[in-house]
Amino acid sequence: MKAKIHITLKNGVLDPQGKAISGALSNLGFNGVENVRQGKYIEVELTEQNPGKAYDEIDAMCKKLLANSVIENYRFELEQR
Repeated sequence: MKAKIHITLKNGVLDPQGKAISGALSNLGFNGVENVRQGKYIEVELTEQNPGKAYDEIDAMCKKLLANSVIENYRFELEQR
């Protein structure tokens, strides 16, 4: 089973990397960009085939290591191999 994890900063958390990307896009002539927020994308391959157990495993991974719950939100999808 494969998990596709998306981690983003919570609203209200400053995003200096997003600001840098926004500035670079503007310098390249993309003037219609108002706001950029950057995040992380992680894929995890699991041997677990039970969707319920896989969900619990990935959720625990996100809570314990992959996402900082103080400043980040996460969501994920599970995909059968």
